[in-house]
Amino acid sequence: MSLAPLHIAGERLMLDPAGALVWPARRLLVVADLHLEKGSHFAARGRFIPPYDSAETLERLRLLLRRHRPERLLFLGDSFHDGQGAARLAPTIAQGFAHMVSGLALTWLLGNHDPAPPRDLPGEAAEALVDGPFTFRHIPGARPAKGAEIAGHLHPKAAMPTRAGFVTRPCFVTDIRRVLLPAFGAYTGGLEVSDPAIAGLFPRGGRALLLGTGRLFSFPLAPGARQASAATPSDGDRAALRLLP
Repeated sequence: MSLAPLHIAGERLMLDPAGALVWPARRLLVVADLHLEKGSHFAARGRFIPPYDSAETLERLRLLLRRHRPERLLFLGDSFHDGQGAARLAPTIAQGFAHMVSGLALTWLLGNHDPAPPRDLPGEAAEALVDGPFTFRHIPGARPAKGAEIAGHLHPKAAMPTRAGFVTRPCFVTDIRRVLLPAFGAYTGGLEVSDPAIAGLFPRGGRALLLGTGRLFSFPLAPGARQASAATPSDGDRAALRLLP
């Protein structure tokens, strides 16, 4: 596993290819947009999809906790797909989660999907968190906060050219003042970095770091440049996904 260092606001952060941000100096692990219980949310509305998203997402989180051994864990909002999501967690999953985060200082930032803190689960809730030079929030501000901002909400993804065509992956997006995290949940979609909602946050350009297996793939985003669209991967894209490390 190869983490990518990121120096911003005088601090050294690490970006994990699993889609998490690590702040070693604070022993802090940050993930965004888990959207737990999205499957059960759709099932209640007659759209039946496999109900395994929460278990899969939390297993990925467990591996991250084992890898980094943080003392603090921060969720950047939309941790549940709706306000009743925590109540729908299977008891075994809820108990396993509580055991997994035992001993950690856990903070839930509130999102637009989960505007109230989850009941009967450990941790504290907040609208935003300021720590050192960083402001952590769910929805990025129109302008970066003083220092630097770390946010989620937009589920960024980007397309990268390969010999087999364009490959689309979730990604981090960053410049010298802001870091936008990819969605961590198993059933989360993505928004192209060329979309005005994301591109407008980086008017001077920046970098996209696509998630790969064991590493990140970095390329620059030019000011105002539109990236190639790849909302629906072709057969060639899918083959390239299998070939990339």
